[in-house]
Amino acid sequence: MPAKGSSQWDFGELFAGEAPAKAKAKAAETPAPEVEPVRPVRRTLSVTELTLGIKRQLEGGFSSVRVAGEISNYRLQSSGHAYLVLKDANAQLSCVLFRGQGGAARAALRDGAQVILGGDVTVYEPRGQYQLRVDWVEVQGIGALQAAFERLKAKLAAEGLFDPARKQPIPSLPKRVGLVTSPTGAAIRDVLHVVGRRYAGLEFVLVPVRVQGAGAAEEIAAGIGLLNEWSAEQADGAGLDAILVTRGGGSLEDLWAFNEEPVARAIAASEVPVISAVGHEIDFSIADFVADLRAATPSAAAEILTASYVASRDFVSAAAVRLGQFARRRMEEVRDEIGRLEDRLARVHPRRRLETLAQQVDDLAAAMPRAVRQRLRIARSTQISVAQRLAAQRPAAVLSRRRRELEAMIRRLPVAASAALQSRRDRLERLGAGLRLLSPLSVLERGYSLTTDAATGKVVRDGAGLKSGQRLKTRFAQGEAESLVVPAKTPRP
Repeated sequence: MPAKGSSQWDFGELFAGEAPAKAKAKAAETPAPEVEPVRPVRRTLSVTELTLGIKRQLEGGFSSVRVAGEISNYRLQSSGHAYLVLKDANAQLSCVLFRGQGGAARAALRDGAQVILGGDVTVYEPRGQYQLRVDWVEVQGIGALQAAFERLKAKLAAEGLFDPARKQPIPSLPKRVGLVTSPTGAAIRDVLHVVGRRYAGLEFVLVPVRVQGAGAAEEIAAGIGLLNEWSAEQADGAGLDAILVTRGGGSLEDLWAFNEEPVARAIAASEVPVISAVGHEIDFSIADFVADLRAATPSAAAEILTASYVASRDFVSAAAVRLGQFARRRMEEVRDEIGRLEDRLARVHPRRRLETLAQQVDDLAAAMPRAVRQRLRIARSTQISVAQRLAAQRPAAVLSRRRRELEAMIRRLPVAASAALQSRRDRLERLGAGLRLLSPLSVLERGYSLTTDAATGKVVRDGAGLKSGQRLKTRFAQGEAESLVVPAKTPRP
């Protein structure tokens, strides 16, 4: 076996029963047989022996190597160990980073990161897989695929393809769903298994496509467009209610078809609502951002599509119990109502009414003598009370007092009447004296006279208004006289 560190390995030494040099020496000492010599039988190795031989050779020939590439399928276990694939354009290498290894750069590990990893090549015996056991990490920057992802994401976001306002609602009770996926992948098996278990009546229209590799994005976009055309050609109500674009989990490059622009454009242009279910819960693709609804996994998408059916089934299943409860409650209510009606009918039955009236007549007949006796006692008591009050009043004395008062009033009546008459007479004289003071006759008695127009009786107050020949009447304190207006003589100068 070569020394550790040598890259040469003679597999003849491993498989042959004896070393090659010893076999040659034996062949030289032994004379050549007349028949064809028998080939030496090689020792049969177990898988473990072969794997251990390969492991010793690899670990001896590839220790403390530096490998540059892009991280893919990065997984951090709960134990703290990390598993990843380091790849370039033509090959990939499985790597393991045990807890505590890698230093501070360990926190920067993620899918798409460009790194240089240092460590030893070793063989994981249970799987017969060679891998790089990483001791240190040097981060080189973001990977090409991740950079392309971020560029397309920023471009489509700027165009508004991720805007929630443009997203269509998914029907709550879909009848027919378009399915864009690989016909042999795990995703379609998961979807059909969940739908078959929850609601087998949901119909699928499958467009088989490749979900990874060259040309997969174009096939997926064409499948979405084909389903839209088919749905538009169907009669009313027979088209698709939703389209499910899905595939199972994988590395970033495995899912890359769903991060390409043709798929995003086809989803955005779809008239039928689109559900994207690509990879696992931690995987996000451009299709997820553009789709009307993102499901974490294919199984989760199937559960979303059948959620309303399951809820309706549970409701219908419970409806029988609720219907029975309602019927029993209603029967109890009807029974109680019938009982109340029977009681009411018994109370209003003519015989019961007659019996009640007869009983009332008996009660009245028994109560009447008591009522009469009671009324008689009350009347007797009232009579005694009135007699007592009448005796207390002594009518003869009251009548005598009223007679004396009447006689006194008769005596005072002439005097009061005479005094009242005299008072009225005095007041009349005062009023007459005042009236005489205001009367025009008293003015005439002091020597004045009152002249009026004889024709109209109008009092003459101004001589300037008199006319020649106008007849006047003048009244004095005693008697009257008529006069005639004549022109006044002009005085001499």
